[in-house]
Amino acid sequence: MLKLQYIGKHLQQRLFRSASNGRNGHLRAITLVPLLVGTVILLSVGTLRANDSLTYLKSLKIEELLDIEITSVSKKSEKLADAPAAVFVISADDIRRAGARSIPEALRLAPGIQVSQIDASKWAISSRGFNDIFSNKLLVLVDGRSVYTPMFSGVLWDAQDILMADIDRIEIIRGPGAALWGANAVNGVINIITKSAKETQDSLVSIGAGSHEAYNVGARYGNKLDQDGAFRIYAKGFKRGTYEKADGQDANDQWDSARSGFRMDLDLNPRDAVMFQGDIYEGTEDQMITSLGTLTMPSPDPQKSTADFFGGDFLTRWNRELTDTSNFSLQFYYDHSDRDQVILKEIRNTVDLDFQHRFQFTGRQEVIWGLGYRLTWDDTEAGPRISMNPESRSDRLYSAFLQDEVTLQPDKWWLTLGSKFEHNDYTGFELQPSMRLRWKPKPRQIAWAAISRAVRTPARSEHDVRYNVEVGSTAVSYPPYSIPTLTTNFGDDDFKSEELTAYELGYRWQPKSSLSFDLATFYNQYDNLRTGEPDTAAIRLEDEPPPPHILIPIFMDNKMKGETYGFEWLAVWRPLTFWKLTAG
Repeated sequence: MLKLQYIGKHLQQRLFRSASNGRNGHLRAITLVPLLVGTVILLSVGTLRANDSLTYLKSLKIEELLDIEITSVSKKSEKLADAPAAVFVISADDIRRAGARSIPEALRLAPGIQVSQIDASKWAISSRGFNDIFSNKLLVLVDGRSVYTPMFSGVLWDAQDILMADIDRIEIIRGPGAALWGANAVNGVINIITKSAKETQDSLVSIGAGSHEAYNVGARYGNKLDQDGAFRIYAKGFKRGTYEKADGQDANDQWDSARSGFRMDLDLNPRDAVMFQGDIYEGTEDQMITSLGTLTMPSPDPQKSTADFFGGDFLTRWNRELTDTSNFSLQFYYDHSDRDQVILKEIRNTVDLDFQHRFQFTGRQEVIWGLGYRLTWDDTEAGPRISMNPESRSDRLYSAFLQDEVTLQPDKWWLTLGSKFEHNDYTGFELQPSMRLRWKPKPRQIAWAAISRAVRTPARSEHDVRYNVEVGSTAVSYPPYSIPTLTTNFGDDDFKSEELTAYELGYRWQPKSSLSFDLATFYNQYDNLRTGEPDTAAIRLEDEPPPPHILIPIFMDNKMKGETYGFEWLAVWRPLTFWKLTAG
């Protein structure tokens, strides 16, 4: 109790200090108030019941692990063992046992996912190659809500923070999932699925501290609304200290963040269920920025800077069971983000509406189809290096998908055909088809093959950007003086979508109840990959920014092709009921 009181006092002091610091302090107060109040409420509860993730969970047998229901591969519930894709599931128990404090740390548990930490608040995460801080070929969703940013078609991982005890599972598809999920699901899909409010009917307080993490505190309270409904509220916050660089210098990457939110699940009747959830968050992170300087004083050393971010989201979904073989869902979400940093300031809003319907077409055909609409608009403010033209922009995405699973031979052969159809404001119409064949020779064996096409549509930063890369000088012999030069990257209005054609084979086998194997091979062909093309014919003399200088332009283009190939192997063995070994 003494430790809990100390944390509460610390948060209260931090709250009132922050509230006097202008805009950023006001945003911090917005999220720290629920954190403090939520903690007080939870501490006033008569008895704190142990959370499921804090109690010993009965170990699942291998066959039970393979029987886990997943939804990301086919947008319907199916057993992991029967999924015709390279899919892996990180369970809540896996996260608890690994002690993962963040989503990137949990993703390290998945084979075939590359996770690299750049500094305290930045990660590079990808599947099957192309990994860097702006990885743009991996689609990430939280409960079906896309969290990629149209600014660079990637994920801002510092804003993706969830109370880890509330995660039910993380479904990971290695390979394209664009036929169902659309553009940017090129090399993989990560779908983070949180627990229903009915599964969190308890109180939880978690506190951590260490040499690098000054504190990490979280609180949750859940209860029933009536016999057919439940809710939960949560809040969390942390502060992480700076790392030390190899030369012993301070990396200046201190990071603190706070977040709060809720979820409500209601069963309106035996056929209708509604879910509501929302989050609000803010944070501050120190950065080292390589400033361009001026045309007369080029290439200074990296400078210390601070970035602030704030945002929130709201999602609701209505599920209706029409018959035993037919259902539909209607989902809406709104997302807001505000990032204030030296290189570029951006405010972005996104509205998304999705409809999906599944039904049995014939005795051997099951059809899933859907429609979608997304509107995103932003407002940017240029920094010393980066600017957008225009500064504000709105983009619309219209989509539809159709998938037909045909039973060729009952309990043996299945063929799945499908495609996503999209129209965006950059490249117009995009077609992303897929064909998957599944063979089940024995109850605990499946083999599958797939051919898919996926695209990564242009990002705002590839279409509208001006990025000042380097300042130099050009010597002129007569008269004897030097002229400043500025090398600049420009976006291209004709930038195309990057394209992938993927070929995959897979085999999943459980020879005994305590042992299973999973093998996947792939060959990927890429076209229209992004390049930077200098244009000597466009070199010119400019006055802005002053002084007069020579501009050397480099334009975004699509002049590269490539290929990747490889295999992924995973073995899971449980020699004892409480002991699981994995190798991959």
